Amino acid sequence: MSTVPRTVAQPTTPPLPDPLPLSATAPGRIRLRALMTLVRPGQWPKNLIAVPLPLLDTASWSVGTLGRIGWSVVAFVLASSLVYVFNDIADRHRDREHPVKRLRPIASGRVGVTTARLFAVTLAVLLAGLLATQPFTLWWPVPLYLLLNVAYSRRLKHVPLVDVFVVAAGFQLRLAQGYLATGEPVSGWLLACALAGCLLLILGKRRHELGAYGGTHRPALRGYSIPFLELLLGFNCLLAVTTFLLYLQQDALLGPYTSAAMLVSLPAVLFGAFRYLQLVIVHRDGGDPVRTLLRDRPLVGTAAVCLALFGVILAAARYPVLAELVAKVV
Repeated sequence: MSTVPRTVAQPTTPPLPDPLPLSATAPGRIRLRALMTLVRPGQWPKNLIAVPLPLLDTASWSVGTLGRIGWSVVAFVLASSLVYVFNDIADRHRDREHPVKRLRPIASGRVGVTTARLFAVTLAVLLAGLLATQPFTLWWPVPLYLLLNVAYSRRLKHVPLVDVFVVAAGFQLRLAQGYLATGEPVSGWLLACALAGCLLLILGKRRHELGAYGGTHRPALRGYSIPFLELLLGFNCLLAVTTFLLYLQQDALLGPYTSAAMLVSLPAVLFGAFRYLQLVIVHRDGGDPVRTLLRDRPLVGTAAVCLALFGVILAAARYPVLAELVAKVV
């Protein structure tokens, strides 16, 4: 008598739960790590680099100047953190449709909207307390930066070309804050170089987004095309290098070491610019400019060597006695 073997039902693996409902099931168990992710500490180097740049135009560094620069950096860290929280609250529904941004704390549900708003209020109170310690004439770029980002979040980020210039304007305000802290006159060439460099990074990010995700998640991308962005990248690359050399030649306080600084800087700046274009256009990178700049070994190595040589030249220009002592030893 033949028997038909019984088919044993195999257990099925249940699908992974959608991360979005987590905020409803455990709204009170928000970890500090999620809040830290919300303010994006990986983006803080923008403030650590941009705000102290005017120190290059300072004839001598004093404790007071360095203290005001540090104060300015902290102010912009708090201001930019507040902007990130505000933007993530406003964009949480759109972020949930993005393959990467859906993992952000608010969009993923790891941080509830109410918690995020309370956190934003806390950051605003800390920022207001910090600003209250100095007169308004020393920190007017900070509230202007906040107002600019509110306008960006509500409308300007959807307008092609305007969106990239608004983001770059935030870096200009950081530089302005640094000049207020040092009390030195503003270098037009350094501002122009910073503007071109920022536009280069932002356009590289747009190029990555358009190539990787299309124009669906960011309405402003509909006003761009890959050939158009690559043309703008090349133009801004040339402009950034040219204005940097003009800054070294005309405004940098390098005295007799100006030619040496240009000789040292030009190869490094050109290689860095070319390498960034290679990463964006050839390797389709650049979605996170800060991450790209800090994790690409050729860029980091070139920057380290250039900064070390440029630091020696800067020290020789600032402290002639030190330069004479080194010359005697050599």
